[in-house]
Amino acid sequence: MQVTDRRRLLQLAAATAAAGWLPRSAWSQVRTRDNPFTLGVASGSPLADSVVLWTRLVAPELSAQPVTVRWELAHDEAFARVLHSGQAEALPELAHSVHVETAALAPDTGYFYRFVFGEWTSAVGRTRTLPRPDAAMARVRIAYASCQRWEHGFFAAWRHMREDAPDFVLFLGDYMYEYAGAARSVRATDGPETFTLQQYRNRYALYKSDADLQAMHAACPWLFTWDDHEVSNDYAALNAGGGGPSPDFPARRAAAYQAYYEHMPLRASVLTRALQGLAGGAELRLYGEVRFGTLAQLLLLDGRQFRDPQPCSPPGRGSVTRDPGTCESWNDPSRTMLGGAQEQWLDMRLGAGGAAWTVLGQGTLFGQRDFRPGPGKMLWNDGWDGYAAARGRLVQALQQQRAANPVLFGGDIHENWVGQVKADYDRPESDSVGVEFCGTSITSRAFEPDKLRQRMADNPHFVHADAERRGYGIADFTRGRLQVRLRTLDDVTRRDTAVRTEAAFAVEAGRPVVERA
Repeated sequence: MQVTDRRRLLQLAAATAAAGWLPRSAWSQVRTRDNPFTLGVASGSPLADSVVLWTRLVAPELSAQPVTVRWELAHDEAFARVLHSGQAEALPELAHSVHVETAALAPDTGYFYRFVFGEWTSAVGRTRTLPRPDAAMARVRIAYASCQRWEHGFFAAWRHMREDAPDFVLFLGDYMYEYAGAARSVRATDGPETFTLQQYRNRYALYKSDADLQAMHAACPWLFTWDDHEVSNDYAALNAGGGGPSPDFPARRAAAYQAYYEHMPLRASVLTRALQGLAGGAELRLYGEVRFGTLAQLLLLDGRQFRDPQPCSPPGRGSVTRDPGTCESWNDPSRTMLGGAQEQWLDMRLGAGGAAWTVLGQGTLFGQRDFRPGPGKMLWNDGWDGYAAARGRLVQALQQQRAANPVLFGGDIHENWVGQVKADYDRPESDSVGVEFCGTSITSRAFEPDKLRQRMADNPHFVHADAERRGYGIADFTRGRLQVRLRTLDDVTRRDTAVRTEAAFAVEAGRPVVERA
């Protein structure tokens, strides 16, 4: 299956996102023997007056035909009084996915939604709008998570997260993995490593068949950024990284990006801005701002699409761990993780401020993590440690723009790390600029959990680390205090595994220090 031409993809996405009624001449309908809503429903990209409603129809009868789907929005789960409704086209060029961009909704309000196709009705989802940007929101609960490799375990974390009742989910990357399989697999994937559009579509369909993941998507709106495995391990911009042979990596990346859009509740504008050149010629613009009134400003960052290649990696390798002093390019001040346009945007949004908390959602560990015991350093070049100059610019922007109470969330490394964001990581006595919570994985295994104690001793800006368990985090924001609970599972190889609070932390507004709660 060929990747849709980018301009044509934009036109299709914009046409299917309209939240109104289609003329009868545009109705296209076939009958399906089985329920076509087997991948569930989802919502995301919330605004004060809008939210994106998502589903994807899957049925052999659909084939290459466009079809018409009805959507409904109500205040009650029984839909006794439908407040908003309309129709949307599900097009074969977009894998019969539906992205309805609702409009004219009330701010800071909860809604129920569903889709109807012929005799079939989807599961009911719950969503909500954001408050107005100038509204004095009292509190918000955000669950943060990342890295859910299918073969490494069951997605029980989503079931427990749903019981924790977050207002929003912040997903920080590696929603799916491109690999063909894994050693000691708990459950099998659907086939070979993903390279083509159809293979990426199939892999997303496999992941979205999970009942616990579906239920969490239906429970509240999600906010997204990505990391590498949505495309290929360790890729950097248009460089294939260490993901194995890929004769035409730009084509592979385009296929992966299209499949990502097809399976996430994203606005068509993530394509519009890219084609207009506002994201440096990229194909998707994921970075953006979410305002929880004057309580919190969430800035979502994209650390994959615009980055320079990892420094000092041998040919054909993606990431490595090495002494940065043995490689001249490691500390090149021109190297970037976010790209120039995104760095400028971030600096501008930090300057705008206007909220009690400044929250950055990005894909990996931010603080320096030295792997070498004692003197000297051994750093991993795929994370921010491989982009030290770019990290320094971000910290400087936080300081110069006087960002209010900076909090950074990350994922990627399959371990929980909690600590202070330092003005200079080589000087432990330097100022703390903010705090960091890098979360463990939903299922993906940690790499060297037995060496964690020594690493903590060599990285004093961190106050907690754990690599033994999988899970997620729950962050409760009020104007004067942030409380974070690390929720971890006993055994992800069991569907019925229990959850516990591994540790809890508090951050007081005006004091950039993490304390145990």
